[in-house]
Amino acid sequence: AAARGRCPGCGSAALVEDALYAQQQLVCAACGCVLAEGLLTTTYSEEEHLREVAYSQSTGQKEQVSRCLQRGIRRVQDLCKVLQLPVVFEETAVSYFQRALQLPAFHLVSLEKKELLGGCCVFVTCRQHNWPLTMGTICSLLYAKQELFASVFLSLQKELGLSVPALSLADLVKTHLSSFRLFQPSAHVPAPFLEDKEKLVARTMGIVELASETWLVTGRHPVPVVTAAAFLAWQSLQPRARLSCPLARFCRVAGVDLPPPAHLRLKELLEILLRMASQLAWLRGFRLDKKTVVKHVGDLLQHRVFLLKNAFCQEGGEEQQHSAASGQGSTGQGQGSPSSSPVAQEKGCPLAGKCPRPLLPPCLIHPRKRLRSAAPSAPDPAVTGDEPISDSEIEQYLRSPEEIRAFRKAKAWS
Repeated sequence: AAARGRCPGCGSAALVEDALYAQQQLVCAACGCVLAEGLLTTTYSEEEHLREVAYSQSTGQKEQVSRCLQRGIRRVQDLCKVLQLPVVFEETAVSYFQRALQLPAFHLVSLEKKELLGGCCVFVTCRQHNWPLTMGTICSLLYAKQELFASVFLSLQKELGLSVPALSLADLVKTHLSSFRLFQPSAHVPAPFLEDKEKLVARTMGIVELASETWLVTGRHPVPVVTAAAFLAWQSLQPRARLSCPLARFCRVAGVDLPPPAHLRLKELLEILLRMASQLAWLRGFRLDKKTVVKHVGDLLQHRVFLLKNAFCQEGGEEQQHSAASGQGSTGQGQGSPSSSPVAQEKGCPLAGKCPRPLLPPCLIHPRKRLRSAAPSAPDPAVTGDEPISDSEIEQYLRSPEEIRAFRKAKAWS
């Protein structure tokens, strides 16, 4: 069909409308010059009147998915496939990611945070479905720092109003130990290091529960506690061949990171085990230390309720609790008053002559910072009431309007 007007190139009036690629174009039939292109009639307001508008204003542009969203969705899907998550988890994580990108809080963030946003959606979905997944695992897959990942996770939780349940300690033990390279023969794992997974998980779970009952978990990062407990459990299963192995080598062979506080958690666990061993009847004639006590971890865990009750003064007097809280109470290495317990008086007991301390958090037994006593100041002179009052002090008193006027008059007369 011919259209009105002339071609600006050749001046010909032979202009036709050509629907090339399902898109109407105004073309000169003489020279082939394209006068107008990309005109559609599919906008929200012009559909009723069949008006031609540009593609950038059409509904087709509104229906397109941005490249950022497409890449983020693919990243979420790939992450779910790597973790072997069910299809329902993948759909939920993708929906969280789509909702998050629509919020203004995630529009102007860096590309790194947008990539971590997909991992946060997967992490939230797993926590909501009680799927054991730790932040360290997903950060290792994304090559991300845990501090940055935690900030994006908190922002996502706040903006979407999500309820994210905490991972239980039992699930954390199973998840953390599943990454250990100690359960299958390998060229990098010596034969004495190999262990049955179910036995190691069960023994580690018992030690972690003991740590929880003795205030070693409260307020602490759980991974160092689990690492120290796994090391003790691994040693106790075959103590003859493993007592000489240090914690650093164990973590290196197992292929896991060694968190710095793990050495402190290991020391605290061994102190608890030594106190419990001092109450075990068939160990009274042995002099145990932090290495030999590992051989009896199985017996100590089996009778832990009875041993904890006898090894610690859970119902001691106020004076004894106050002395322990102020750092003066006896510990596995401290000095204390002689105990009245017949078990503690045995010659073979390493805690002989030590009184049982209350079962308190380590921060109260070994405080990191001690308050320094202030230097004694000169005693204040006794107040007699005859001291002179300066004008600046008088101005600080509250007075009624009448008193203010009287004071001004008296000051003017003087």
